[in-house]
Amino acid sequence: MSADNHHPNLPTPPVLGLILKGFPRISETFISNEILLLEQLGFRIHIFSMRKPRENFSHNSVRNIKARADYLPESLLEGLPVLLPANAALAARKPRAFAVACKTAFRRFLRTRKSATWKHLLQAGYLVEKLLPGTGVAHLHAHFAHSPTSVAMFASLLSGIPFSFTAHAKDIYTSEPRQLREKMARARVVITCTEYNRRYLSALANGAGSPIHRCYHGIDLKLFDGAAAPPHDPRPPYRILTVARLTAKKGLPTVLQALKKLAEQGIDFQHDLIGDGADRAGILAVVKQLGLETRSHWRGVLPHEKVLEYYRCSDLFVLGCEVAADGDRDGIPNVLMESMAMGVPVVSTDVSAIPELVQHERTGLLVPPGRPDAMAQAMNRLLTDTHLRARIIPAAKDRVKQNFDNRILVTELAGIYRQAMVV
Repeated sequence: MSADNHHPNLPTPPVLGLILKGFPRISETFISNEILLLEQLGFRIHIFSMRKPRENFSHNSVRNIKARADYLPESLLEGLPVLLPANAALAARKPRAFAVACKTAFRRFLRTRKSATWKHLLQAGYLVEKLLPGTGVAHLHAHFAHSPTSVAMFASLLSGIPFSFTAHAKDIYTSEPRQLREKMARARVVITCTEYNRRYLSALANGAGSPIHRCYHGIDLKLFDGAAAPPHDPRPPYRILTVARLTAKKGLPTVLQALKKLAEQGIDFQHDLIGDGADRAGILAVVKQLGLETRSHWRGVLPHEKVLEYYRCSDLFVLGCEVAADGDRDGIPNVLMESMAMGVPVVSTDVSAIPELVQHERTGLLVPPGRPDAMAQAMNRLLTDTHLRARIIPAAKDRVKQNFDNRILVTELAGIYRQAMVV
C-alpha cells in the first residue's frame, strides 16, 4: 500500500521526520534510495534538510520521492533574523523544555567549545516552532551522528517527540566520544550500516543507552541488472576505474602510486577517476607529479547513468581506503558493491568494514592501506589471471545479490522504524 493510497477507514499513519545534512546530495544516493523504498512500503515522510542542494542535477530516485522537504537556515549569523524570533516564541511557549535544551547545549559547548552547538540548538528551535506544526511527525530520525543528530536531539528535547539516528562513518570516528555517547543514551534507537561500526558503538556505550542495530544500506540491484558488459578477457590497454570523493580517507595517492608502478612495469592502461572533493587540487597534483597525465583522467562528478557506462567498459575497479589523520574512514563504500554487481572485479584495502563485503581471494582482493606495491601486485593479478577473474566475478555478484539488496534490507529497516515509532 503506497503512502498516498491508504484506506479511508484506516487511521492515517504517523509521519517520520528525517533530518538530513543536505537534500538531495549526489554523494548520498543510499539515503534517497532508502526514502523512496520506505515510501513504497507505506511510510509517510517529511524531510528537514540543513542545507540546500549544491549540485545542479540529481539521481532519478530523487524525482520519484513524494516527501516534502523543508530547509533550515544554514548559517548562524545570516540566519539569526529568523532563528531568534522563532526560538523566542518557543521559549515563551515552552519555557521548561527550552531551559532543559539550553542547559544541555551549554554542557555540550563546554566539552568542545564549538559554536555549532548553539547553531544546532537554534535550528532545532526553528524546526519545532516553524516547521513541525501540522506535519503529523511522530518520530524524528537523523542521518549521520554529528550535526543532523545534534539538531534531532535538541528538537526532541524541545518538542517531546522521540528521536533516533543512523551513524555512518566519518560522523562516528570524528565525533567527540562523550558527545556521541550522550546522543546514544538519549536516542530511542541507534542504527549503523556495518558490523564494524556496531561493535565500536557498543563498546562506546558500554552497556548503557539504546539498542544498536546493524542494517546494511545495500544497493538497488535493478539499476545494474542487465547493465553489465558480457564477461571478457581484458586486453591492453586495460581500463581501470575509481569512483570516489576526493578526500583523504579514499587513499587516492596510494592508488596513483600503484598505477605508476604498473606503468613502470610496462603495463598499458587507462585510468578514469570519477568524483570531486576538498582534496581535488592535491590529487591532480599527484597525477602530474607521477607523470600520469596521459594515463589517469579526472572526470568530475557524473550522474548515475554516465557512471554505469564507465563500469560497463572497465576491466578493474580500485579504491585505496585508509584511516585519515582525523580518524575519518569509510564504512562499506557503495561503489564497491556497484562494481561487483556490474561484474567488474575490485581491489581495495582491508580497512574498516570493507572485508564484510570484499572477501579476500573469494570476491575480490584486499591489501593493507598505504601499500602501493601490494596494490599494484593485486591489480596486475586481477587484470591478467583469467582463472582468478572467472572465479571472483560471479562470486562477487552473488555476494552482493545475497547480502546487499536494498529492497530486502529496507524491510529490516522499516521494522526498526515502526517499532521506534510506537514504543
